[in-house]
Amino acid sequence: MMKQWIVALAGGMLSLAASAGEYNLTVDRVQIDTGDFVKEGIGYNGASPGPVLRLKEGEDVTINVTNNLDEMTSIHWHGLILPYQQDGVPGISYAGIKPGETFTYQFPIVQAGTYWFHSHSGFQEPNGAYGAIVIEPKGREPFRYDRDYVVQLTDKHPHSGDRIMRNLKMSADYYNRQQQTVGDFFAEADEKGFVATLEDRLMWGDMRMMKADIEDVQGFTALINGKGPEQNWTGLFEPGERIRLRFINSSAMTYFDIRIPGLEMTVVQADGNNVQPVNVDEFRIGVAETYDVIVRIKDEKAYTIFAESMGRSGFGRATLAPKPGMTAAVPEMREAPLLTMADMAGHMDHGGMDHGGMDHGGADQSDMGKAIMDHGSMNHGDMAGMDHSAMSMSGGDASDPFYAAGSGLMPKAANGGKFLSYADLKAQNPLYEHREATREIEMRLTGNMERYEWSINGVKYEDADPVVLQYGERVRFKFVNETMMTHPMHLHGMWSILDVGEGKWNPVKHVISVSPATTVYMETEVDAPGQWAFHCHLSYHAASGMFRKIVVEGGPDSEVAERTQKGQQGGES
Repeated sequence: MMKQWIVALAGGMLSLAASAGEYNLTVDRVQIDTGDFVKEGIGYNGASPGPVLRLKEGEDVTINVTNNLDEMTSIHWHGLILPYQQDGVPGISYAGIKPGETFTYQFPIVQAGTYWFHSHSGFQEPNGAYGAIVIEPKGREPFRYDRDYVVQLTDKHPHSGDRIMRNLKMSADYYNRQQQTVGDFFAEADEKGFVATLEDRLMWGDMRMMKADIEDVQGFTALINGKGPEQNWTGLFEPGERIRLRFINSSAMTYFDIRIPGLEMTVVQADGNNVQPVNVDEFRIGVAETYDVIVRIKDEKAYTIFAESMGRSGFGRATLAPKPGMTAAVPEMREAPLLTMADMAGHMDHGGMDHGGMDHGGADQSDMGKAIMDHGSMNHGDMAGMDHSAMSMSGGDASDPFYAAGSGLMPKAANGGKFLSYADLKAQNPLYEHREATREIEMRLTGNMERYEWSINGVKYEDADPVVLQYGERVRFKFVNETMMTHPMHLHGMWSILDVGEGKWNPVKHVISVSPATTVYMETEVDAPGQWAFHCHLSYHAASGMFRKIVVEGGPDSEVAERTQKGQQGGES
């Protein structure tokens, strides 16, 4: 039966009718105008961001992707559950798409919600190769809204991805525009005393760290639906309507804190899956995450969607308005946060160590501090009732257990109201029957900032063996962040069930953000045979080695398991 795809361009609702269940995408060189600068980039169907693909749960889709570039490309369907050969990761799923070649993706749509797609080749995604996916559910949604908009964020930089990577390798602080100055030193000395301030600076210097090391890449222009702050993307509404905003963070490196001054937001979906509604004043969206919120606007005036970067080095701005041309006040950015010793808890025991050459198997970890406690040896079976969901290595914090107590990154709503925490997320309808995990796999998130090398368990992707899982098991992943950076970890092909201590109501996601000096758990029902990528979604961290190949043995397509092949090529971000 012939079906139609409805495709809308980001920010608008331009519909195109294609042949039944089939759509064509081209990968092109495009011009990207941020309002601050114009640069050449990569887009889909002649634009960046590419089209919004509006699909329906239950349909089978065919997508023909033609590469008009003079280099290899690929498209990964971020968050979609599909056969591994359709996942779009060169070196893992397939070989990629050659220049001039058309590759045809074919897979069923087995879910609903908000997702996105992007290149998984080189730095094409930071260079503009991304778009949004909206999947309508088979049945009724558990919440009402009158209209919806995709709100897709990115951090567009005037430098190319390759140039940024070279500069970071040359100096990890190359793009840090918020380094503390002599003036900052004397201001702090007036407050805390000269000796205390000097000792503090020397301690950070010994670690070759700075309190301002929150964002690796600054100097970008934040875009919302391809528009810079001055270009002001605007979504129209009628007073009294409920508006669903589908936030997608397609940034290469930037977390954003989102608020709409004057409006309360109701979070109804996280990473494409419905959650029990949570009313908030502000939320933080990690790289590659999605959040759907509903706002109800009763009056006939404009509201600003304000997206401050977590490091306060830039902001995105858009508007909701009853009429074109209306605007609202744009808030000032808040003062940039600084890391604290709490954020360094993991790094202090490991900073400067070359984990690649370190034999952890023979190490006596008994006196190495809480940051590297061997939880793997603990008998979790005897610890019924203990909440493993968000064990902060610094002891936890009442305001948000997913940050180290005393962390400089602890989020706070600008109006003093409710800031969303992972701990607030509870699944609307569990996808899986809750059961005990069959085993635990520890993934220490590691790195050497001075050399700009990122790794898992001290081993970079090119030196690592694949992680082998067995079809049908339930695996508990334990993320231990030993670095001072926040890492959004993304597992392809299978859901990530974030442990917030709610059992079967734990939220189901595709990206798990792990803050500095914290330990976070997620579980995965291993129900997708094949080879999958698992990586930090910060583009330059993934490209530097914080990446793994997952091999699922057994199941309907057991012939795909290739545990002997070491990682190659798929480390392309």
